[in-house]
Amino acid sequence: MSDLLSGARGAAADWNARMLAQAADGSRRGTRWGRGAFALVPSALAIGFLGTALAQGALAANFSVTGQPFTLTSNGVEGSGFGAIVNTPAVGRPDGTTSTNTAMARVGFASAHLAGLCGIVHQTIAGVPYSLLLTGGQTVTASPPATFTTDIDASNLYIQATELQAYGPTTLQNAVLGQAADQVTVAGKTLTGALPGGFGLGSAGGEGGSSIALHGLNATAYDAEMAGALVLPDLKIRVVAGSATAC
Repeated sequence: MSDLLSGARGAAADWNARMLAQAADGSRRGTRWGRGAFALVPSALAIGFLGTALAQGALAANFSVTGQPFTLTSNGVEGSGFGAIVNTPAVGRPDGTTSTNTAMARVGFASAHLAGLCGIVHQTIAGVPYSLLLTGGQTVTASPPATFTTDIDASNLYIQATELQAYGPTTLQNAVLGQAADQVTVAGKTLTGALPGGFGLGSAGGEGGSSIALHGLNATAYDAEMAGALVLPDLKIRVVAGSATAC
């Protein structure tokens, strides 16, 4: 048992080192849930170790599905060092090729605080639909509360999405709407795929940069990166039959 735990820890450490190194160069990367979700099931011990380390903020993380979007929801988000651009990222296809034909919003937070997290990936195997559910923190409700208290902390959080929606009042401070995309920075770096002169939402300057508060969040995302630390309670990864719409 100790040898198995040691092996799981070593694998996790190697994976984390690769993730952090790739996060620095902005290249596309990710845990390919679409190809490997069910390979996770026999590796309960390794998942348990990875889940514990992730919940303690010990691992960088990236979630993506080859060629298809997934859903990310939260009861609310508060973030600082906020920025957003429009780009056309390389989207992987099941046959291994990529496409850059889909315009998306790339949204970044130098520091983000979330009120619960729910991620849903739909997958069909042998014609049977399944859903992979990733949850953490408080239960995310179908109708976001009027007020929320955050319980998840993340640094250098990035979301690549075709749609991102809030359900209540949104507060945006110290921001410039229409800043050139190549001038928008998050955590001191330009956002991946920024085109010179393209549309951007950036900071007007000052301590902490721009900030945003979203009451309720629903994103149709192709990629979600936590290039820094992610600290969340009660991380769970489950596979359920059918096409789940809520966690």
